[in-house]
Amino acid sequence: MSEEERDFEEQLRELLAEDAYTIRPSPAPYPQIRRQGVIERRRRVAVAGAALVTLAAVPVGAFAVGGGGTGAADTATTPSASASPTPTPTPSPTPSGPAGPATAGQLRDGITSAQAAEGLDRCLAYDRDRVAHGGTPLDLGETDEYRIILALNSTGDVNSPGDGVFVVAVKEKPKETRLVCNIKNGEASGLNSAVGSDRQPDSPPVLVDTGANKLYQQSFMNKGNWKLPFGWGFIGTVEPTVARVTVSYGGSTSEAVLDHGWFVASGTLTEQVTKNPRIKGYDTGGKLIYDSDEDSTYEQTLP
Repeated sequence: MSEEERDFEEQLRELLAEDAYTIRPSPAPYPQIRRQGVIERRRRVAVAGAALVTLAAVPVGAFAVGGGGTGAADTATTPSASASPTPTPTPSPTPSGPAGPATAGQLRDGITSAQAAEGLDRCLAYDRDRVAHGGTPLDLGETDEYRIILALNSTGDVNSPGDGVFVVAVKEKPKETRLVCNIKNGEASGLNSAVGSDRQPDSPPVLVDTGANKLYQQSFMNKGNWKLPFGWGFIGTVEPTVARVTVSYGGSTSEAVLDHGWFVASGTLTEQVTKNPRIKGYDTGGKLIYDSDEDSTYEQTLP
């Protein structure tokens, strides 16, 4: 392959990687335009698709492997076999890793904390490999800077075939960062990141994360023909005044967990839907202070 052909291929890969998940419907009125403006204030990237996986994903073996799951190895000093007094063994260092979620229920489908941590580690390694191949640096940091808030099985569709696992992780310092990464067949196959906060002075007390649709939708190309049952997730942020959040989807309502300023909900969809989840937020007195049906910036229907 000539140098010119290689340059063209690299540019094509870079274009495909630019926000591959974000495919929006046709022109929207003001509220949707404003929401898009808010989204564009955040520095983010989505890398997905089988072709990109083939080019950039680094094979790392089976995902469902026990252990610490962060890539760090335990080490210990073996005592000497000589006649001299046995030296005191050096304590094994504790492997570093991400903090866990507020509740065990945020790890769905039998996914362990070690597996979720391992998945996060592989997604960050995947991003470093992407940068090594000429991608834009995002400064996503290290695994032990994050807190995992959700892990659940992912359902493949015509846009991204093959089932896998979603891991959602967040960190506050040095910059607020949210990752939604997908692991398939032991390899990181997609990564969506957002650096910086969505919140603006006029944001509502309950604010849906811009990457939540990765967790509760199948590809718009599957419209009307989703694989069911479908395990879904939903994430967003809340102000301190919010004491309770519910998420209704497909005829059932799930109670969200409040986890360090985030709300996290999940459930199982058993019927085809046309509307996005409905979110409600309540204060400590039980008063309704947010309803997504009344939020002009929230998209009510699926694309």
